[in-house]
Amino acid sequence: MVARVLLEYPPPTIEPFFVIAHIFAIVFLCYHRIHMDATNTVFYIIVLIMSVVIHEVAHGFMAERFGDKTARFAGRLTLNPIPHLDLFGSIILPALLVLTNAPFLFGWAKPVPYNPGNLSNRKWGTVAVASAGIISNFAIAILFGIIIRLSAGLSMPEGFYFITSIIVVVNLGLAIFNLVPIPPLDGSKMLFSLLPYSYSSLVSKIEEYSLVLLLAFIIFFSQYLYPILVFLFQFLTGLAF
Repeated sequence: MVARVLLEYPPPTIEPFFVIAHIFAIVFLCYHRIHMDATNTVFYIIVLIMSVVIHEVAHGFMAERFGDKTARFAGRLTLNPIPHLDLFGSIILPALLVLTNAPFLFGWAKPVPYNPGNLSNRKWGTVAVASAGIISNFAIAILFGIIIRLSAGLSMPEGFYFITSIIVVVNLGLAIFNLVPIPPLDGSKMLFSLLPYSYSSLVSKIEEYSLVLLLAFIIFFSQYLYPILVFLFQFLTGLAF
């Protein structure tokens, strides 16, 4: 049985609210979406799903490195996307948003469970686990950004730059959005674990209204992440966004 701990990534059978609230967003992809045909849309969704899977698996491996094997016992340390997917949040909702030409795309996956009480270092272990997913997405974006730069001037297959650019954009979007310090995003776990205990009541109050705060941020403030996404994409790839 997994203990109820404030900063836990809870299994969906114990905390269904946090499964629903573990929202990831890739916003401001209008430029790419306009140029997508059906095949590219399918590829985009596949990239999105696999990027989220890698993000979640990175959480689990880092937790295991700090002594917690909850994710392994739950069968979640796998790149097979099936155990990580939420039928509505990972497939149906993103597909509907793509088909309706929505200016943004969001959904959710099942968070990888871990028990902070098992970590060899509760404070820094929590920071490491939370940051592992973000680092994994930045690493993928950097890798494919380098590939794009090294391929400049070469005769590449048609669609090469579109495919690699989508991989960079998706992973940058995931990393940037998850840095936002609003529960249940990773940025909040990194920040809250570093706060003194005297802030625990404030943390609890913020977590109580986390879904409302997150939706409000997506609707009213997420556009402020756009310049960051554009800058990093151009910096990594040398391409216009």
